[in-house]
Amino acid sequence: MAGFSFFGEGLPEIDLAELKGKLIVLEGTDGVGRSTHISLLKQWLENHGHAVLDTGMTRSALAGKRLKQAKEGHTLGGITMSLFYATDFADRLENEIIPALRAGFIVLTDRYIYSLMARAIVRGADPEWLREVYGFALKPDAIFYLRLNTDDLVTRVLQSAGSFDYWESGMDLHMGEDMYDSFVRYQRWLLSEFDKMVEIYGFEIVDASGPVEEVFPELRDRVMRIVDSNGGTPG
Repeated sequence: MAGFSFFGEGLPEIDLAELKGKLIVLEGTDGVGRSTHISLLKQWLENHGHAVLDTGMTRSALAGKRLKQAKEGHTLGGITMSLFYATDFADRLENEIIPALRAGFIVLTDRYIYSLMARAIVRGADPEWLREVYGFALKPDAIFYLRLNTDDLVTRVLQSAGSFDYWESGMDLHMGEDMYDSFVRYQRWLLSEFDKMVEIYGFEIVDASGPVEEVFPELRDRVMRIVDSNGGTPG
């Protein structure tokens, strides 16, 4: 087993040899079904004797609440937003993800540094600067990229939420007063950035266009191959 490594210098005083669990990431734009599939995976894995932690963006005790409040004001600049998200991620990594991996848990995370980087890049951040900012992050065991084209994304979002989110529509980028057009342009831009990351970071593409009952079995089987690669760690 190769074990974990950091993208850059990493967090200090972390013994990577102590991390016995698995870190599995689900990536993709808004509306592709990440949360639904993570919930199903967690239930399925727990039913098969595995201890599971699920986590996601803006859930840290340190920065999550304040980040949500700041976004409600629609006043965050690009660099400030990137650093806010990095703080949220660092807190979850140090206080949730790494302790769970040390205890042998399977960690399922709804988005990781890739979404944070893609969002920042479309807002003008320098990719090299972002790689340095997130150099403290662990490299996951697998990144499953749930991919859906823009037209299907629009339908999914309207069916589930009934309206478009300000930030998920890129309205802060002043791409137009029409939220629909802004959503389409912004999501296409994000998809382009994600597609560039497929080769760079080794994303495994999962076609998310079908219904959950068709997509989940394929995703589940791929996840189990990762979990069983060293026998997994029962809970």
